[in-house]
Amino acid sequence: MVITDDADSTLTPSPRLCVLKREEGECFGFLLRVERGCHGHIIRNVVSGGVAGRSGLRDGDRLLEVNNCYVDDVSHTEVARKIKLAGHHLCLLVLDGEEYEQVVSQGQDLRGLARAHKGEGYKPPRLCHITRDPVSGLGINFTPVEGEKGHFSVSVVAGGAGEKAGVCKGDRLVWMNGATVSDLTHSALSRMMKKCANHITILVIDSESEKEHMRQGMPVLPTMAVPHNLPSRARKLHLDSGGNSEGYGFLLRLEKAPSGRIAHVLREVDSFSPAEMAGMLDGELLLEVNGESVESLKHEEIVDRVRESGQHVSLTTITTQGLEFYTQLGLSPLIFCEEDAENKKESSVPAKAAEQSLQKEVDDSCKPRLCSLQKGPLGFGFNLGCVPQSPGTFISLVAFGGSGQTAGLLVGDVVMEVNGQNVEDKYLEDVIMLVKKGGHFLSLLVMDKTSYNNLKQTDTPTRDVTDSEEEENHEISRL
Repeated sequence: MVITDDADSTLTPSPRLCVLKREEGECFGFLLRVERGCHGHIIRNVVSGGVAGRSGLRDGDRLLEVNNCYVDDVSHTEVARKIKLAGHHLCLLVLDGEEYEQVVSQGQDLRGLARAHKGEGYKPPRLCHITRDPVSGLGINFTPVEGEKGHFSVSVVAGGAGEKAGVCKGDRLVWMNGATVSDLTHSALSRMMKKCANHITILVIDSESEKEHMRQGMPVLPTMAVPHNLPSRARKLHLDSGGNSEGYGFLLRLEKAPSGRIAHVLREVDSFSPAEMAGMLDGELLLEVNGESVESLKHEEIVDRVRESGQHVSLTTITTQGLEFYTQLGLSPLIFCEEDAENKKESSVPAKAAEQSLQKEVDDSCKPRLCSLQKGPLGFGFNLGCVPQSPGTFISLVAFGGSGQTAGLLVGDVVMEVNGQNVEDKYLEDVIMLVKKGGHFLSLLVMDKTSYNNLKQTDTPTRDVTDSEEEENHEISRL
């Protein structure tokens, strides 16, 4: 790259699209970081010969988009969450680190740069759920595109069920009820439609936008889609206890569904309670606490997460029928969370209270997190605690709206390093002194308590808890 002294010269940045596809059990092979003194979400530790390395991703690249969603102004935690929800396919639009820094210094529009990369008139795909009309049926038909094997054009009945669900004349069919149609013949597709009974969910995209995907070698994925007419969406509920000693006003139960699935169910929502005021419904299933998935957590661990949140907690929920709908499609119910709907229109959701990390290996949530803080009106916005007369410290309080919360600190996090110095065997007083020595900037390497304990006890075999033990000890908790 050549930089001249001509004040009128402008940089012509060149974003790159990296398409990653991993196999079951395989990692993408890179780290996503936010670093002090640098702008943007930074790609680090790209594994040579790995999925990311083969895609063209390079160390120091800055991330602009994840699956067509602009993320430069989104919190690190939310970006890592989007990548984790992407499944096996991931499309990353990146900019070389040096180019990125110069674009920022010159005040150029990064969002416009990302939009221009897709070309004029690009529109995202649509995920449409169609309910059969008693008279006109599903209101759609598919015709093979001449000379293009595995490509089907959609025709719609004017005013029919398909058109009402967001399907447009001339759309290209990409996916039906979780199955990609590119390998299907027209007769096989017709048989699939006949088996759909009263409902069908399809992924479509307009023909011009499909050409842009083909030009860039970018797959059309459900995770890129704008949802239309979906029967159910996950919801984010924000509960504020207001210091109420009676808690949030609901029960959390561990229940077994008729299908055999074990789920964490919200029950007995008290009238006029914080839970009811937030919109909680009896029988909903819990998916996340403060942006952290509860799928792999035990009942008591979830209870700890809620109670450690203090007076504010964010819960992501969905109905039983909704979870079944996404399971049948092979999709995560978190992709189209209602509060995240605006993301599909290229806007962003700010970080929520007590979200997780500022450094995270995208493929593994049980990694230490590097949190960079700058002192603000509330100081660093957290308190340290310890077990009396014992070495080791943890985060005992995170101030709402403070630097600690913004950086992603969670109550209960174990502090492993302060400004690059290991403090696992240091006492509280020594750790506080190290924090003060850092002045207005602070770097903490932390890890959630459960993962830290597992890391330190890797030689101790874990024991599975039987259903009877789970029911006896941990089935019900009032929160």
